[in-house]
Amino acid sequence: MPITRIYHGDISPSDIARDLIAYYNRGAYFVQQIGRDPQIALQIATRQFQKSGGQTALTITIHSVEDGISVQVGKQAWLGVAASLGVTALQAIRNPFSLIGRLDDIAQDIESLRLSDEIWQVIEKTVQQLGAGKELSDRLKRYVCPYCNTANPPGESRCIACGAPLGDIQPTACLNCGFVVSSLERYCPNCQSELPTKK
Repeated sequence: MPITRIYHGDISPSDIARDLIAYYNRGAYFVQQIGRDPQIALQIATRQFQKSGGQTALTITIHSVEDGISVQVGKQAWLGVAASLGVTALQAIRNPFSLIGRLDDIAQDIESLRLSDEIWQVIEKTVQQLGAGKELSDRLKRYVCPYCNTANPPGESRCIACGAPLGDIQPTACLNCGFVVSSLERYCPNCQSELPTKK
């Protein structure tokens, strides 16, 4: 199942795409970009005819949302990596010394298995450098009084226009994935993480 995270702040899909391309479009990997702001898809894959390791590919979709971006990293196609590791295992059974000749293959396969985690690390670093994050922006923290439709700043317990109690209508963001949730939800509808309860 693809993983989606939402980052709030002054950030665009091209900011993430630029850093992922710079990080991966070298060595054993190449990156292909489809589209541009407000929606970009990247495919990161191992180069064809490389000297070591198996083949793998992963697609990242980045699009603009209100006051930020949504990033989705798809499932990794790792069948080529599994096949390469299988060949290494079979050769090791027949001749344990053959592992010495396949050290580059093993190292590349292990790096490929960590591709998804490494992509999230690059994304998180870019987001942090740009001052964005999973916390809601001040504009999204404002909430509308259900009685008079006036926008209220964060933290107000009563409407600034009509004085009506505002209760638990102020939205928050999931600390795990940044998805906007209401204060009445116990689990994030995006990542199913348990949300902290208010006291």
